[in-house]
Amino acid sequence: MHALSCFAIHSKSASLAFEYLPLDNCTMAAIRALEWRKIPVNLAELCLDTTLRCGQSFRWKKSEDDIWSCALHGRILSLRQDSTHLHYKAIMLPHSHQMPMTPPSSTPHSTVDSEDDDTKDLVQHYLNLGTNLTELYEQWSTADANFKKKAPKFIGIRILQQDAWEALVGFICSSNNNIIRISQMMEKLCLHYGSLIGEIDSRQYYDMPPASALTAPGVEAHLRQLGFGYRAKYLHQTALMISEDHEDGWLDTLRNPESPIMGMKPFDAGEIRPGGREGYRRAHGELLALQGVGPKVADCICLMGLGWGEAVPVDTHVWQIAQRDYKFGKGKHSSLTRATYNAVGDKVRSLWGLEAGWAHTVLFTADLRAFAERLSTKIEIKEVKQEDDATVLTETNIKAELLRPISMKREFDEEKGSPIAFEKVTTKREVKRRRRT
Repeated sequence: MHALSCFAIHSKSASLAFEYLPLDNCTMAAIRALEWRKIPVNLAELCLDTTLRCGQSFRWKKSEDDIWSCALHGRILSLRQDSTHLHYKAIMLPHSHQMPMTPPSSTPHSTVDSEDDDTKDLVQHYLNLGTNLTELYEQWSTADANFKKKAPKFIGIRILQQDAWEALVGFICSSNNNIIRISQMMEKLCLHYGSLIGEIDSRQYYDMPPASALTAPGVEAHLRQLGFGYRAKYLHQTALMISEDHEDGWLDTLRNPESPIMGMKPFDAGEIRPGGREGYRRAHGELLALQGVGPKVADCICLMGLGWGEAVPVDTHVWQIAQRDYKFGKGKHSSLTRATYNAVGDKVRSLWGLEAGWAHTVLFTADLRAFAERLSTKIEIKEVKQEDDATVLTETNIKAELLRPISMKREFDEEKGSPIAFEKVTTKREVKRRRRT
């Protein structure tokens, strides 16, 4: 049974204080829970354990029974996966008891009826399921022998279509940081400034706070007390700039029109050039005007929050990959300067095209030394002809091997992590699916 609480909110200088109200004061008839539903997605097209842990989003939590949950768009969204399907469900409060959601493009909901529920649309949009990832992996493998060598052990990594504001906040927090600490910061931010959606198994889930929630005079000092360090100033000042210097929804105006917000129709973004499309370059430049946003953070936001697939974030880790695998590090590119940064991006775009940032993310994940689990999936397809009705049945076998670290002290420490030995600890799972063609 899921415990849900209604709430009231009060402003207290530096932070928002929550007052929890008993369930009797809520409109219980309007509190709806969506039971588990499923979407056919195999592991080659989506691997949740890799996608949700590779440094794109920092608010997903995994339970002991392998269920991922996050407060997203005014609801608690839960996801789990088997070798053939993605399973999802949602819990949400009635609209009358919800706080305003973020970003401005989000749409509030009050029911989870099958006729008007948009959770499936949200799942498909957020996980970017409209793209055939198997074909992309084949395309990238054909173009690059290094990708072909490493990618098979890291299948199913998708670039999420996150809200731009959440991506902006997360990557400002990422400066000189690792994924565990970034996740802790995001949790504290939502706890102190976000909207309580409810509880699952005694764990409370809070939605992302809007930029306006971080503009009060005491916010910077409070964030420093919470352990944000110098990032506290960047978050406060950027929130002020977005709230006071730009119109509502400004960040969404920087989106790739081919990857619009949910419910909007896509349209062409123009031809790609060595430095990326014009819209990408404009978005990147405008993001650089915000506090705490340098070239790498701007590219992370462009790729993972604004849908610009050609954005290639380059940090010291990626620079090491470029030196080792792509012959950078000599002559004018002997160090990571702004010119070298651009050269690495141009090289990646020349190899992988419009989704260069996506392919780059796969290699980045494959190179994380302390990645906790690695999934290798082989897909075998064979056709069996059935004589009685002259139809052809396609049989698909999906074999998955899960590798776990023998020992692990840290999960994601890109700069200080040391090599970890891996061993096979799970069995191969074979799933046979037959479909008539």
